[in-house]
Amino acid sequence: MLRFPSDKSKPGGSSQAQERYAGLKLRVHQKLLSVLNMDAVKAESRTELRREVQNVLAKILREDHLPVTVAERNRLAEEILDEVFGLGPLEPLLKDPTISDILVNTHKHVYIERHGKLVETGVRFQNDRHLLHIIEKIASSVGRRIDESVPLVDARLPDGSRVNAIIPPLAVDGPSLSIRRFGRKVLSNEDLLVNQTMTQSIMSFLSACVEARMNILISGGTGSGKTTFLNCLSRFIPPHERVITIEDTAELQIQLDDVVRMETRPPNIEGKGAITQRQLLMTALRLRPDRILLGEARGGEALDMLQAMGTGVEGSMTTIHANSPGDAFSRLETMVMMAKLDLPSRFIRQQMASVVHLLVQTSRLSDGTRKVTHVSEVAGLNDYQIEVRDIFVFEQSGVANDGRVLGRFRGTGASPNFLERLRVSGLPLSPKLFEEVVTVG
Repeated sequence: MLRFPSDKSKPGGSSQAQERYAGLKLRVHQKLLSVLNMDAVKAESRTELRREVQNVLAKILREDHLPVTVAERNRLAEEILDEVFGLGPLEPLLKDPTISDILVNTHKHVYIERHGKLVETGVRFQNDRHLLHIIEKIASSVGRRIDESVPLVDARLPDGSRVNAIIPPLAVDGPSLSIRRFGRKVLSNEDLLVNQTMTQSIMSFLSACVEARMNILISGGTGSGKTTFLNCLSRFIPPHERVITIEDTAELQIQLDDVVRMETRPPNIEGKGAITQRQLLMTALRLRPDRILLGEARGGEALDMLQAMGTGVEGSMTTIHANSPGDAFSRLETMVMMAKLDLPSRFIRQQMASVVHLLVQTSRLSDGTRKVTHVSEVAGLNDYQIEVRDIFVFEQSGVANDGRVLGRFRGTGASPNFLERLRVSGLPLSPKLFEEVVTVG
């Protein structure tokens, strides 16, 4: 009996069985394309097409006298349907809600991140041409193209997952693909407490800061949870306010009614027609926003965001790539300079110190968990250097035998200078809040 390799099998299994299975799957797929009108297929339901696939599959199995079990036949039919309707071998991974990242290194290696750990799967593509077909399918679904003249593509799947692909000649060994997943279930603030991303004291403090319209900068490395945390903070925005979001790829899931979502547009094949975050920010200011949420500051739009924060759009928030609170302002200063207005560093730092009230640092730790490691107040300028004062910190004390990070969230005891502003806004906080110590791990 023909035994099909399991998707969970490791490389180096029965290569002969894998080749026979791939050959059979390819034959059924090609036969299906020859007997079906693919324009009509798009209008058919998956159930109707499954019946057609089963008929073609049964005919081929009879012709080749292949003994195949019902379970194996059903699995083969589902994989062919995934090729027609979805993203082929990646479909089972996309259906798994526990997977946060899918990384494809040529057709031979597919890795996933689950619960913060990166592992290789047994999923394989037939060849690089098969992988390239899936990448082209993704690009065409969002009105973009990828070929030798345009060998890079940034796109978004219908579920909001972010896709980045690169193909030869830029990708030396073959096409590569990465998919950053966004959970179907939006993490609630309670989930962040259960996951020990932060403590109740930190959440209470940040909630008051958002309601009091403090300008907040969220910094962190790649995959540290900056966008997730921005979503978290957006839930504290009063429901009567008008919010405009600006992103390179729409990822924010704002749970408010009066929201205008904007997304940049890359240049076309001729290098024209690009719409940048900076252009969208200018447009947003004309749409009467109460707050602007900039998904990530990456260039000259940082200057326009600072200007907006200081001229009536208070309570705005953005994220930035940085490894520490101090590094965040150095990066922000560099991006302001990218606006090419030849502004002196002294002016830029004065602007940052006056309009940014709070900085939240997020980190991804060695066990895969994400934590808020610093909540810091921008205290002003000291000898033309931005002074940042920690209010809450996470201190790692070690690693348990099972790999869990051990540590504690600690309030530094320093009350922020704007505590009176919070009280006047009807959001009084007890000074004891900033002395709490919570052990985790």
